Amino acid sequence: MHSFAEVEREAITAVFRNSNSYPTPVSAAVNHETDTSDGTRYISISTVWSQVEHTRATRLPFSQNWTLQCDHKSVLQCLPPSPCTHTNRELLSSYSPSGTYRAVISQASGRQYLEVWSCSGLQTSLDLTALNVHGAVYEDAALACLAWTASERQLLYVAEKKRPAKAETSSSSSSSPPPAPPPPFSSPVRPSPAEAFDDKSVYVEDWGEGLTGRSSSVLCVADLDKGHVIIIKSVPQHTSPAQALWTPDGEGVIYVGLFEDPFRLGLKFCSNRRSSLYHLDLQGHLESLADWPAAGQSVSCPRLSPDGRWLVYLKGEVFGPHHQCLSLQQYDWQTKKTSVLLDVVKRPKPGEFAGIYEALPSRCWSSDSQRIIFSSARGNYKDLFVLDIITKRVTRLSDTSEFGCWKLLLVHKDLLVVSCSAPNRPPRLRVGFLPPAGGEAGISWVTLNDPSLNCELEWRAPELSPAPQEENLQFSGLRIGVLLVKRVVRDRSKLPLVVFIHGGPHSQFCAEWIPSVAALANLGYAVLMVNYRGSTGFGQDSILSLTGNIGCQDVKDVQRAVLYALQDDVTLDPQRVVVMGGSHGGFLACHLVGQYPDFYKACAARNPVINAATLVGTSDIVDWRYSSMGLKYSFGQVPTSEALSLMLERSPIIHAEQIRAPVLLMLGAKDRRVSPHQGLELYRALKSRNSPVRLLWFVEDGHSLGSVETQADCFINIVLWFQQALKSKRH
Repeated sequence: MHSFAEVEREAITAVFRNSNSYPTPVSAAVNHETDTSDGTRYISISTVWSQVEHTRATRLPFSQNWTLQCDHKSVLQCLPPSPCTHTNRELLSSYSPSGTYRAVISQASGRQYLEVWSCSGLQTSLDLTALNVHGAVYEDAALACLAWTASERQLLYVAEKKRPAKAETSSSSSSSPPPAPPPPFSSPVRPSPAEAFDDKSVYVEDWGEGLTGRSSSVLCVADLDKGHVIIIKSVPQHTSPAQALWTPDGEGVIYVGLFEDPFRLGLKFCSNRRSSLYHLDLQGHLESLADWPAAGQSVSCPRLSPDGRWLVYLKGEVFGPHHQCLSLQQYDWQTKKTSVLLDVVKRPKPGEFAGIYEALPSRCWSSDSQRIIFSSARGNYKDLFVLDIITKRVTRLSDTSEFGCWKLLLVHKDLLVVSCSAPNRPPRLRVGFLPPAGGEAGISWVTLNDPSLNCELEWRAPELSPAPQEENLQFSGLRIGVLLVKRVVRDRSKLPLVVFIHGGPHSQFCAEWIPSVAALANLGYAVLMVNYRGSTGFGQDSILSLTGNIGCQDVKDVQRAVLYALQDDVTLDPQRVVVMGGSHGGFLACHLVGQYPDFYKACAARNPVINAATLVGTSDIVDWRYSSMGLKYSFGQVPTSEALSLMLERSPIIHAEQIRAPVLLMLGAKDRRVSPHQGLELYRALKSRNSPVRLLWFVEDGHSLGSVETQADCFINIVLWFQQALKSKRH
């Protein structure tokens, strides 16, 4: 016999696993095209997905192929897809321009390989670990690439710079043969000052949370005919190359150079890191393609047009908000001049394009090199847009009446492959052809897969104005976004409300499929997600409005949204309101239970910021700790008593004495963005006051608490924590 608690836990686990079991599209590529005499085209699409497998507590990547029957302007039908194929060894993959070959960076038994496959089987296999030219190949989206030359005989990728071993720096015996000369275009690997002293204990910087071990990168070229790998020379010292691609003639590379000096700051989720865009030919000649303002700049996502004339890239400011609205720059490869295609959007009009906030897909150009297709946040949604580079007109391609989130995966000769979802609809693939300029609104979409859902969920996404007394005088008239998800209520029962707050703070809840939200709704909770002022998708003014106002403006925005929802929806129970969030969302959750101690019945916080003053010296993004307070940051910054006092005043720790709601803390021991000692500060403060608190400590997890086992453990404990608190309040 199982106890009631065990049965309850098993029921929660089953609901979460069901919501979390839907596959998610990751990428797409066209691997084959066939034209017939009657004008019909058959296009084969290879897609990569990720699916959680709970028994082994892992995410399984798999591939699936789809064949589309098309005419010159539309998809006529989709043939039955191929069976799914597990691809767990693959780190990166890329089809050659003709679709004849597929390159794969794979990993097995601690070794990395470069494999090239064709319809005849394996064509080339290089043991990169045995070649020992570089360190680990990068597969991280912010740094990696795997690019073919037009000849399909060379591949470009980014890897960690090799550090000479002790044996390599010692002198050779007189009987040893002279070393072989380096291959063409390679550069010698010079030891750093620390390595010159041969001290293994010297600290080596890297790019912070989620990028541990990523320190100094090199550009690598694999020659498939010769079977060797070379390192491209003449990359400026103290820069790490990333996001590389070949020039139109294949005689050079274009890449983003990340500045390492005077020290590295955390890179993940930060679009404000100092960098520039470079062109380097294989003879070693280097030129900068991006104008360098005095204050510095951040660049990313270089993308060449099919005709090779235009190079577009994203550009942002350095320091300030860690994530912001970006401008789209255009470099003319013929005239060598740069112009602004899309500027930063300060204050979007309701329902209109709100700016670019995320990376461009690797394939984003129309076939005529005149239009760029991309996804970006817009209020409570993520939409699909097309930009005409001649008129600079932006047109929305997505329809949010059915799906609130449209993510572009691929553009291939005007065929668009997108992933669509909504809070009540798991992800599915859709395809369609981009109509001629001016007719984009008439695009016809075909759905490739349609996962079924076993329950009825409903959602809505209104926008609110702040209360008059809570307006930001410098940035008045901004909007607050709200997403409410719940099961369909057909009786008079009232639902407990979970207030879910996103981190960042400069990120966004969009109307997409979120497994934990769907699971909470299936368990009988209504879930309110709040895009407070400072969230992305509402313009740069909204982002800037939060600078210097954290712990005040954002707290009031969340409370304003909660009161609105309770007044607007009679199915919500105002006596059963709980709150949860991670990172800055955890910061706000702890603020709310401290500032409104009788309103919230329980709190669950994942890796929360508790005391900004003690965090300033331990975070990998120390610049944001100053910028968030409205203080200017420079690399030589030394904390002052005034700055630390301000940080403390804006922190939830000062409200610890007022907290009466039970608090569940979930901390990752390897978190480099928000030290786990932040959560421990609140834990000790509450324990000393005999306030109900519980702490979960995840030894192998970092800031995201993203492992499959940890995510499930967190969800189950959050639901049990909320259930216990709400039951006790009823009694």
